[in-house]
Formats: sequence, structure tokens, C-alpha cells
Amino acid sequence: MSMLRTIKPKNARVKRALEKREPQIEEGDKTAIFVRGNSTSERVRLAMQDLYALKRPHAISFSRKNDIHPFEDASSLEFFSGKNDASLFLTGLHSKKRPHDLIFTRMFDGKVLDMIELGIEEIKSIKEFESPKSSVGARPLVVFHSDLFDTHPTYQLLKSILLDFFGGKAVSEVPVTAVEHVISITAGPLASSSSASDSASLPHVHFRVYTMKALPSGGGKPRAELVEMGPSLDLSVRRVQEANEDTWKMATKRPKVAKKDVEKGLGKKRKNIETDEMGDKVGRIHLEKQDLGKLQSRKVKAFKTGKGSAKVQED
Repeated sequence: MSMLRTIKPKNARVKRALEKREPQIEEGDKTAIFVRGNSTSERVRLAMQDLYALKRPHAISFSRKNDIHPFEDASSLEFFSGKNDASLFLTGLHSKKRPHDLIFTRMFDGKVLDMIELGIEEIKSIKEFESPKSSVGARPLVVFHSDLFDTHPTYQLLKSILLDFFGGKAVSEVPVTAVEHVISITAGPLASSSSASDSASLPHVHFRVYTMKALPSGGGKPRAELVEMGPSLDLSVRRVQEANEDTWKMATKRPKVAKKDVEKGLGKKRKNIETDEMGDKVGRIHLEKQDLGKLQSRKVKAFKTGKGSAKVQED
């Protein structure tokens, strides 16, 4: 069983800094570091350049190459994470055995949480699309097209990592006019003979980005029109490193909620007390089983049984 480090604050400043790193009810945008290995290819360079443009301003790009191999030794990533206060990494590599390689990594408590390795099969850069571009810092609408993202463990992990990279904070409703671009991620159908360990038979992942325009439709709601903005990536799934069970429980642990927030409907629900969509507190009351024989009704003369009626019944 792995143990996570605990730091005892020495003063108030350190205590405030540690409290900011504790689990939050609503987490902010996470910073991602883009780092290249000693050997890269033109595909890797273009992919990292375009993905960095999508992630800005919450992204840091290292200009120098580094002798880094996350699956073999993650010590460099842990050092960069602590120095730059970043929890996401995209590493670009290229070799004869694994050409045009992209490795997405998530960190927790200064250590590697999980990783997934993707190979670039085809790429079309943003510069090759003559279309309007989204503004820097605009939050995209991320859409996943395939049942695999909800049923297959490898694609479930990929979906979780990509949402951390590009999705940001989840919201229930978004007006059409507020969305500038859409990230569409599609996975092909899974072969019947494939398994979670057989990465060679896993279908490719198609990463597409579109800008969206809201046009008048003649009705109450505007009509959305999508124009491909780029980049366009066809990715193959390679190696996967899942999170340790104990570490994953700590990473997904929900923070403690104040009593006033619990009463407003946040955090853990109180027994038989809920908060509806309008923000009103609604309670449920449980009563004992009623005996209708003891129910008090109105006294009506026609329903009374006198001495005469009782005598007729006996006769």
C-alpha cells in the first residue's frame, strides 16, 4: 500500500499555500507543460505546436529538448511539475520502434498518476486550414463520438485525460453564442477479437477541431454551423499506465463541505432533505400506517343505528 507524503506547515504562509493545493469543490484550469525529447519528428513538432495553441494560456512550452522517457523514468516530469506547479504533461518523442509518439501524463501529489501513449498516423496542421480561428483562452465544447469512451477502460482513461487537458470546468448549460470552437474526438468500432491488452487491434482516434458560427434560423434558436479549423489528427493507441488504486482514491477524494453549504444542497445530501432546481429546500416526512376504521367522520343522522333498526336486524 503506497503512502502519500504529508507536510506539516511551519507558518501561516505555508499553511495557506497547502490549503490551495487541497481538493477543491470546483477546480480551476490546470497548467500543462509541453516538452520534447532528444529525438522528435516533423509530425510531433506540428502536433505539439497546434495543441499548445489550443491549451493557451494555461500552458508552458519548453524550447529545449530533454533526455526524457516518461514510461521508463518519470523523475524529470516530477521535477518539472514541482518547479512549475503543473499537473499535466505532453511529451513528444520519435524512434524507430515508436515513431511520431505523443505521451499524455497526469500528476498527483508530485508523482505520476497515469499515462497514455498515442502515435500520430496522420496530421494536418492549423496553418493548412483557411478558416477563422478561435481566440486565445476560449473554452471549447468537447464532444466524444463512440460507445468505447464509456465502456472500454483504455478509451475511458483517454477521455478523462483529454477532458483534463482541454475541457476545463464542467457546466450544465452553455449558450450557442458563447462557444467559439468544438473539439470532436471519434473512435472507430472495436474488433471482436481485440482486448484491453491488445493495443495493436484498438481502433484509431480521430481528433478534429471546428470553429462554430451562430446563424439565424428563422426560429427561436440560432443555427450552428461548423467549419474545420484544425489541427486534424489521426492517432493510434499504444502503451497505457493506469493509476494505482490507492492513489486514485486520494486523487478523486471530495473535499469537506461547510455546514452552511450542506444546508444549501452542496456536498453530501442530508437524509430526507433535498434542494430542487429552484434552490428551495424540500423535506420528506414519513408517517405511520393509518387505520381508516378509527377515522372520525361527520355525524349524520341517516348513518346512525338506533334501537329500532337493531331489533329489525335480529328478527
